[in-house]
Amino acid sequence: MATAPARPVTAAFAAQAALSFGASLVALGVGLVYLPVDGWVRGFLAVGLLWCVTSAFTLAKVVRDRQEEGTIIGRVDQARLDKLLAEHDPFAG
Repeated sequence: MATAPARPVTAAFAAQAALSFGASLVALGVGLVYLPVDGWVRGFLAVGLLWCVTSAFTLAKVVRDRQEEGTIIGRVDQARLDKLLAEHDPFAG
């Protein structure tokens, strides 16, 4: 199983992703503060926002972990195949 080489994440892309996440979180926070509703509704929406953020982080971690697991399994399989091919002598016997 051959895996494509991973492209490294550039510093600019990482910064853009972090700034985008921060800006969206601040914008939603400001929107919640100035929303013309009662405090309990504002609190409910804030809890929903926090739940969405934490579940997004959890989902990203699961996706990353599965991708890394596939890469490791692919490397182990490739190493086993390389060992078998190195030990195989087509002219023996």
